[in-house]
This record gives sequence, C-alpha cells and structure tokens, in this order.
Amino acid sequence: MDWDALRLREFPVAERWAYFDHAAVSPLPRRSADALREWADDVERNGVVHWPNWGRKVEGARAACAHLIHAEVDEIAFINNTTQGIGLIAEGFPWKEGDSVVTAEEEYPSNLYPWMNLADRGVTLRTVPTRPDGRIWVDDIARAIDRTTKVLTISHVEFASGFRNDLDALSELCRARGIAFFVDAIQGLGPLTIDVRRTPIDFLAADGHKWLLGPEGAGLLYIRRDWIDRLRPIGVGWKSVVSSYNAPGIDFTLKPDASRWEGGTFGMAPLQAFARSLELFLEIGPEVVSRRILDRAEAVREIARKAGWTVYGSDRPEDVAGIVALEKPGVDPNDFAFALRERGIALACRRGRLRVSPHIYNDEADLARLAEALGSAG
Repeated sequence: MDWDALRLREFPVAERWAYFDHAAVSPLPRRSADALREWADDVERNGVVHWPNWGRKVEGARAACAHLIHAEVDEIAFINNTTQGIGLIAEGFPWKEGDSVVTAEEEYPSNLYPWMNLADRGVTLRTVPTRPDGRIWVDDIARAIDRTTKVLTISHVEFASGFRNDLDALSELCRARGIAFFVDAIQGLGPLTIDVRRTPIDFLAADGHKWLLGPEGAGLLYIRRDWIDRLRPIGVGWKSVVSSYNAPGIDFTLKPDASRWEGGTFGMAPLQAFARSLELFLEIGPEVVSRRILDRAEAVREIARKAGWTVYGSDRPEDVAGIVALEKPGVDPNDFAFALRERGIALACRRGRLRVSPHIYNDEADLARLAEALGSAG
C-alpha cells in the first residue's frame, strides 16, 4: 500500500495537523466529505427527486457493514450513534425481575447508563474493576457472572486505557454460561477486525465517526438473526413494517430482519458519507488497515518511552489496540493536550492520561512532530 499517496489523495487534514485523535472524532476522507457536498447540492437543486439514488447508496453501506464484520445483510440496522444501539438492546431485551448484567468498571458511560436505567425493572448492573496494570481479566468477569446474569456487555477496546478485551474468550464464556454477549465496538473496529461468525457475538454497536472515518450521526447495529424475534422492537415506526407507508391500509407486520429497528427516516446525509468511508476501508482491506493502525500505535509507544513518558497498561500484543495512554509526573495531560493544538498536534486527555490514537495516514513526519512535543514536556 502506498500510504503517502493515500495520505495526499484522501486526507487534507494532514496539510495542517498531525492528527492523533481518532478515538474521539476522525477527520473525514476527501471522498466522504465530497459525498456530503454532493448530497447537499443535490437537495438544494432537486429536492427529493433523486431520493432513490440516495437509498441505493445506503443499502450499499448496509452490505459494506455486513462485509466488514462478516455478518448477514439482514442482521444490520443503521443507528445514529453507539448509545442508541446499546439502548435498543437494553430496553428490548426480555428481562425478568432479578436479572443482572455484567460489564467492566472502566466502560464509557454509554455502556453503563442504559443498563443502569433498567433498575426500575428489577435488573441490576454488576461492574468488574480494572486491575492496577490496566487489564480486565477474563477470570474476574467470570467470577462476576452468576445464575441471574443474562447479558455480558463489554467494549472491544476500553476508551481511556486502550486495553483490548479478549472477545474470543469472552464469547466462549458467554456460550458456556448461556448468556447473551453485547460488544461496544466503536473503539475496536478499524484498529482490529471482528468476525461475528468466528467469534459468536449476539449484539454489536459502533458509530462510524471514530476509527471508521465516517461522520457523526451514522453507525451500525448488529443483531444476530436468532435474536431478532426475541427482542422487543423499540422506536417502531413506518420503516419497521413490511408494508409501504403509502399502502391503503394499516398492516402492523414487522420486518423479519434488523431493519425493523429503523423506525423512521434516516439521517441521509451522514449515511451517504459513511458509505464512502466504508468503501475506502474495503478497498484497502480491513486486515491491512488493522496492521497499519497497530504499527502506528506501536511507533507512538516507542517514541513516548524515549521521551520519558510511561505507557499505561499492558504491553502484551494481544492486549493492545489503537489507543495509547500516556502519563508523566509533573505534566497535566489536559493542559498539555490543549497546548499541543497551538503546535498543530491533535490528541486528547481521558481519565487523567494523555490519549494518542493514530490512523493509517499518519506518517513519519507526524510521528516526529509528536516525538518533539512529548520530549518538550515537563
């Protein structure tokens, strides 16, 4: 892969920024931004006349999402964000009073609050603490599961530490215990690949605006086919049923696939751009993208150590992903992150640590700028 050519062709952000904040919001590739401009121009000039063309592109994006995670097309629904996807499953799951959910203590709030919100239905949330070295041990999760547990919900990659949870081991645990497995994949898809056939996941949600290089407002929800009729549909509307909105009568027959959760009109603009971002991913190849991001993240770890920073968490290859969490005595990571904006370097602070999240187009010049900045701290 000619990464320099890709950088020049698709990533205008690199003209100004050494951008290392893809775990927050990614800049759009040129083709995805073009899709937004083309859509806006079309609507301005033609109104709804070309709506069927937009719809075909959306269905292409659905097929691309399925291909990305090795799912079937009818197991994919579009969502506005990961939080929405988690909420649809949490609220639609067939709970009984006394049931419980298990997750990691370090989870992003969106993978905590929807489950906490079930308390008035008699469902409790049990959280597993992170070890001092940043790991979440599978055995600790196993001990938290008991006969009341119906769902294990976990992030593929923890947003603050960058720790990669072992989905294979956790899916085996869930199958052995007879519980459902939900994966918040927003920080995993891109730096890592997921095969929901090889790793039996029941539910998965991921917004596209981080590692998938899409815009905010477009994401995917995966629901394994054998769960579709077992969940209560939430947010049902005219797009949830098999009949047309223009039919002469009302026929409340739900669609037999995941699209029954797409109750109303899409955010058409972000989905047009998301389709182009997914197109880029599949052109390069998800495995190639993963290797490149992991390579860039390892380069960040190396230059950070040389600059006197401590890389937080486990350094085992099987535990790491695209997020690199750093700390250094005497350096306020929040102030430092803001100061770096003045030097054209974009990164973040999360949970009291500097968070660096590179992507495929970050080159040696970007890394050199980061190395110089890290070396100047403290």
